[in-house]
Amino acid sequence: MLLNPASQMALAQALREGRLTLGDAFTFMSGLYFRGKLAYARTFSSPHAPACVITPTRGLMSPDALVTLELLKEFGTEDVTTDASRYRRALEYDAAELADRLSATALIVLLGSVATGKYVDVLEPFFGGRLYFPADFVGRGDMSRGGLMLRSSRSGIELPYTAIASGQRPRGPRPPRLDALPSGRPHSPSRQPRPGRRRKTAADSA
Repeated sequence: MLLNPASQMALAQALREGRLTLGDAFTFMSGLYFRGKLAYARTFSSPHAPACVITPTRGLMSPDALVTLELLKEFGTEDVTTDASRYRRALEYDAAELADRLSATALIVLLGSVATGKYVDVLEPFFGGRLYFPADFVGRGDMSRGGLMLRSSRSGIELPYTAIASGQRPRGPRPPRLDALPSGRPHSPSRQPRPGRRRKTAADSA
């Protein structure tokens, strides 16, 4: 839908006109999970250590960076795995630069999956004991994590963090389902409903 040159969808038009941000593009393609991550990161990140998006081929990018049709197609050519050389080289380069730039006491909070090595194994050598993740993620699926982060960003209450132990993958029992979010709240302007389908809300998925 986003890449269709004939699409009249607002996001597709913004892409063709060079106005589409990485954050809006990934929010549309990934749905609630990324929308929650982006809202949370914008709410609680520090000006000295702003939010970054892990990309398949360009390492760490700002969610406010403008994307092109060519860049989105480029993203689709690379898998996000520890064995994907282009993904890994770009992320290692930016992680090294970020580790040098941040203060020694800065915490790096990973909002992506910590159950596999695709992020942790690449980032941990550069950040070591400074790499953390939200403790409440353990046992939750992607949609539940997205709903949890949306609630946290709206309440202004930051989630508790725990360090990612070297060589370990956090696991635990599935926590209780989240209560439904109040109805009637405004939707994100960057997320467009799909034609002919009811738009899913955080309350539907959480």
